[in-house]
Amino acid sequence: MTKSLRELSDRLEIQDLLVDYSHAVDRREWDALDVIFTPDATIDFRATGGAHGDLPAIKAFLAKALANFTVSQHLIAPSKIELAGDTATGRTMCHNPMVLEGGRVLFVGLWYIDRFVRTENGWRIADRTQELAYFHNAPG
Repeated sequence: MTKSLRELSDRLEIQDLLVDYSHAVDRREWDALDVIFTPDATIDFRATGGAHGDLPAIKAFLAKALANFTVSQHLIAPSKIELAGDTATGRTMCHNPMVLEGGRVLFVGLWYIDRFVRTENGWRIADRTQELAYFHNAPG
C-alpha cells in the first residue's frame, strides 16, 4: 500500500521521538524527556518493577533507579505504528542491557506500548506502558 508523504513524515517523526527517548535515558538527560512526553503524560513502568505516574514522578524514579547502573542501552526495534490523524499508537520492542557496579549485566526485554499525539510542537508521547518479556541475570 502506498503511503502519503504526510504519513511517512509522521512515522519518521514518531520514530525519532522513540530514539530521542532512548538517548535521553541512556545519557541520563532527564530534562530532555520534557520534549518527548506531553506535560500531562501518564507513564507506567510497573511491569518491570518501576513506578507509575506523571512525568515529574517518572523523571525522579529514573534518576534514582538508574543511579545503580554504570551504563545502559535501550536498543529499540522498528515500531508497529498505527496512525489515526493527530493521534497514533505504537508497540516497540526494546532490549535493555544495564551494567551494575562491579560489571554484572542485567538484561531486560520489554515492549513499550505508547499513545502519541500531534502537538503544535510535533509528536509527543501521551501515554506509555511497559509490557515485560524477560529479565536475565537479575539481582536476587
